[in-house]
Amino acid sequence: MKVFPRRRGAVLVNSALGVALLGAAALAYTVLDDGTGTAAAKAPVRTATVGKGTVLATVSGTGTLVSPTDAAQDFTTGGRLTAVKVAVGDQVTKGQVLATVDTTAAQQQVDAAQAALNTATANLAKARAGVTTTTVQQLPAKAGATGSAGSAGSTGATGASGGRGAGGSSASAPQTDASGQGSAGQTSPSAQATVPAPPPAVPEPQTTTISTTKVDEAAVAQAEQQLATAQTNLANAQAALAGTTLTASVDGTVASVAAKAGDTVGTGGSGSGGSGGGSSAAKSSSSGTATPSGFIVLTNPTGMQVTANFSELDSLKLKKGEAATVTLNAQSDSKFNATVLAISPLPVSGSGGGSAAVQYAATLQLAGDTGKLRTGLSATVSVVTGEADNALSLPTSALSGTGASRTATLVRPDGGTERVTVGVGVEGDTTVQVISGLSEGDKVELASTSGSNGFPNGSFPGANGANGGQGGQGGGRNGSGAGGAGGAGVAGVGGAAGGAGAAGGTGRGGNR
Repeated sequence: MKVFPRRRGAVLVNSALGVALLGAAALAYTVLDDGTGTAAAKAPVRTATVGKGTVLATVSGTGTLVSPTDAAQDFTTGGRLTAVKVAVGDQVTKGQVLATVDTTAAQQQVDAAQAALNTATANLAKARAGVTTTTVQQLPAKAGATGSAGSAGSTGATGASGGRGAGGSSASAPQTDASGQGSAGQTSPSAQATVPAPPPAVPEPQTTTISTTKVDEAAVAQAEQQLATAQTNLANAQAALAGTTLTASVDGTVASVAAKAGDTVGTGGSGSGGSGGGSSAAKSSSSGTATPSGFIVLTNPTGMQVTANFSELDSLKLKKGEAATVTLNAQSDSKFNATVLAISPLPVSGSGGGSAAVQYAATLQLAGDTGKLRTGLSATVSVVTGEADNALSLPTSALSGTGASRTATLVRPDGGTERVTVGVGVEGDTTVQVISGLSEGDKVELASTSGSNGFPNGSFPGANGANGGQGGQGGGRNGSGAGGAGGAGVAGVGGAAGGAGAAGGTGRGGNR
């Protein structure tokens, strides 16, 4: 077959490139050879040494500073403000008068309640006294009073007629005879007449007066109930009168005042009237803030706390009394020690719905001087949930598996390796406590950071170059004359294929 001059150059070029491609492929096979070549043998092995130190396990959350003594001061009796005695920024003490409202209506209620109490007290006394009824009764006559009088009369008569006896002789008249001459020892007929005895005296009837008192128990019970009601009403009225004066419940600084003198305030701290209320330096903006709201708000940074939200997994690791570190987001160099006070058993409002992650709130008490802190400052909280001091430890990446029992590759002094079981304790953020299976000074292999198939970039060496070469071949076959650039591969395998594609494109394009 006769070869035309124009095609002879292309054939020579392609032949040369084919030889180069075969040589590159042979070299690549020699280098790879299942990873047992010289290049693979020289790959370094990363190790870690078992040492002693402190292992800390921590969980983190975010939250805001709050003061437990921050308090909203509101009237318990609403009305027209007669005086506001403080302004924003003033320092106040517990019990200090902050403001007053008009007392006219409250005083009238106290007076009316006192009058009702007086009436109820009198009614109860009357009911307890009851109703007294008085009756007169005649006593029965004494036996033998009449007979005694009659007996006395008979005795006198007998003495008169008997002629003898002690009574008779002394009462007898001188006796006379018929000729008128009396003789001693004889009685005249006329003198013998009986004198009738006087009738016995009738005694006056004897009487006695009897008084009976009857108490109506139902009336007493009703009066007692009325008295109790009157006492309660008076106490409420007196409390309402006292509520017209607002006093500070805690020491602190006035953060806001919601109204001014002349305005009308309710029992919830709301104000109306005037020119729109008083001045305010700090008001609650939403339900998510910790700032209280009221007619007057007092704040005190002493004893500052932080309320932070934690993920549901981390919240299960929290316990009361655990130590923590609080870092202010606005001042990263300001850190405070803290202690966990409480963990809420309920999720944070708004979490858990839809795709939102569930979070739980924890309250921590800050230590140290918190006098310059402010309520509402955002902070990051790191709580120590586990700690092992002077413990054997390893990087977490040196162990495989999960739980309290894991495995590691121990590197022996002679360079050999073996798999050992390692018992772990506290698992820190980057290290883990070793409690069994290894000793101080032992070396273990660290997990490889290479690709899953053993190659540094996770793909076959030169594969990208070969793909590029195939693309170049396709471009050449289409007659575009522009072959793809060969990728960088081991021994230039891909590059050679790319070049071949470029040559083919050029030649075939020329035929067209």
